[in-house]
Formats: sequence, structure tokens, C-alpha cells
Amino acid sequence: MDANALLASLRGESGADITDGLLADPNVECISHSINLCEVYYDGLRGQDHTAAEKALAVLSALGLKERSDMDRDFWQLVGQLKVSPGKISLADCFVLALAIRTGGTLVTADHEFDAIVPLSLCPILFFR
Repeated sequence: MDANALLASLRGESGADITDGLLADPNVECISHSINLCEVYYDGLRGQDHTAAEKALAVLSALGLKERSDMDRDFWQLVGQLKVSPGKISLADCFVLALAIRTGGTLVTADHEFDAIVPLSLCPILFFR
């Protein structure tokens, strides 16, 4: 799950029913990269304060979200390769994409940046917009 999927869940925004359903499903392992969790944390700090940022991470963890912090050479080189691929996706989004590729998972997002990635068939992408 990318940061906007996680934020949609935390804020009850459009698509939260999909992300909440995935997080609640015991047959689905929901993961996010540390870089994307940093985005969620930063959002809490920017919008409110340290307490809100920490609470957001605690809520996601309680819902079953698992953090991955892959940063071996093969992984960060894949992130770099994705950054130069078509579509101008952000570096943080390259981390979630690389994680989905590495784990054979489905990337969950509402981000239009990934529209250009779909034709590349790098991994399944579930858009909840």
C-alpha cells in the first residue's frame, strides 16, 4: 500500500472502504515500505503534531499493516531504475512499486502517477479512485 492508500484509510476518505477491507482481511498480507510510512508520519506532523503522527502509525500497525524496510543493493537499484522509467513517478512511489515487484504483490493506490506504469505490467495495481 502506498501512502495515499494508508491516508485514505486513516482519514475515512473515498476508497477507505477498499483499503480498510484489505487491512481487515486475514487472508491478505498488507505491507508498506518504511519510506511510504515516513510519508504518513510526515503528513501527521505537518497537519497536526508528533502525537497525531505516532497515533497514525500505531493505528495502521493495529490494523495489521506490516512494515518492510528493504534496502539491499538489488532493491535500491530497482528503485533507481523505476525512477527513470516512463511516467515521472516520485521516488517514494518507486519504493512502493519496487516492494510490490519484489514480493509479487498488488500495489494499492489512488495515485495517477501510476497510470503510466500500468502498460509496463510490472505488477498488478489496484486503483481505488
